[in-house]
Amino acid sequence: MSPEVILPIPAGYPRLIPYLTVSAGDSFLAFLSEVFGAEINERVVDEHGGLRHAEVRVAGTVLMVSEAAPEWPVRPASFYLYDEDCDALYRKALAAGASSMTEPADQYYGDRNAGVKDPVGNTWWFATRFENVPSDELARRHAEKRATP
Repeated sequence: MSPEVILPIPAGYPRLIPYLTVSAGDSFLAFLSEVFGAEINERVVDEHGGLRHAEVRVAGTVLMVSEAAPEWPVRPASFYLYDEDCDALYRKALAAGASSMTEPADQYYGDRNAGVKDPVGNTWWFATRFENVPSDELARRHAEKRATP
């Protein structure tokens, strides 16, 4: 029998993994599943049923999630997620309990995007790229936008 190979970075895991501490773990996992089709790979609960740790595959990456505790307070996060149809993802998020921050709109930097706040307070920006804007043109557009009241 050959010895088990232990990799310093687990197979299939990115090197950087966002870790969210949320107010309602199961509610947040349900939101991720409904909106993104997230797969829950690991779910550990304490003796009272509180979520101590979960590992979830979302949009091609891994998120780690735990429910807040006195020693681990809620820490909301912000995400910017590219998708083929940000409008559809925005509607799906609203249907799953998110609140709108901004409706889908084309932006000067070449993304159509929209913003929502999920049921536990994280912000999500959904984007679809429609134009690749060169750096010099982006700087010009940004200056123009700032100059417009």
